Amino acid sequence: MGGAGGTGAGGEGGTNAGTAGTAGTGGSGGPDDVEGAHPMMSFFVTSDTSPTGDLGGLEGADARCQALAAAVGHGDKTWRAYLSTENPVVHARDRIGPGPYYNSKGALLATNKDELHQRTGDAELFLDELGNRINGQWAGSPTPNQHDILTGTLEDGTVATGLTCGDWTSTSGNSQVGHSDGLGPNMNSNPPYSRWTGSHTGQCGNTQPGGGAGKIYCFVGP
Repeated sequence: MGGAGGTGAGGEGGTNAGTAGTAGTGGSGGPDDVEGAHPMMSFFVTSDTSPTGDLGGLEGADARCQALAAAVGHGDKTWRAYLSTENPVVHARDRIGPGPYYNSKGALLATNKDELHQRTGDAELFLDELGNRINGQWAGSPTPNQHDILTGTLEDGTVATGLTCGDWTSTSGNSQVGHSDGLGPNMNSNPPYSRWTGSHTGQCGNTQPGGGAGKIYCFVGP
């Protein structure tokens, strides 16, 4: 999604994940030839997709993260989806470990939670578990754009009230999404486009229109 306040996320890549949060396939630019992720990996963007914001709740989303991590040799870690909920109130920042946070190629995103939530999205760092960039607004990106990542979360890592797709169990209403590449139209890197946690809103009933594909962020848990 390019603009702030727009609706929905766009993208068609890959096989969609079901509403129970089961993992699909594809959705990113061409995969690298990797058999496993870097041993230090503690963060990734999901390579699979979901057609709606109904992810089977936090449990379904966590299972999605766990399965994708296991497929690249990291199933021995406990993985959590970076998602907030309203009932009960759960802040995404409280669901993840204290850091440091490394991507699937072993590159450092941030050393701790405060640093993580002060930084912006970056196509070269916010990779999927296979080591691929997420399609977005970056120069030379494949299409379709898929950088709208479901979060239900504000810039500081706390819940975005009314924007959690019924705590990830509903196709009604709107969601809060962030930009994995930190970019808007014409590679605009200013806020709110730069925010990886909460850039604008999207549709819970259809994650595709505008710039995403129902991807989520996954972190090693506390």
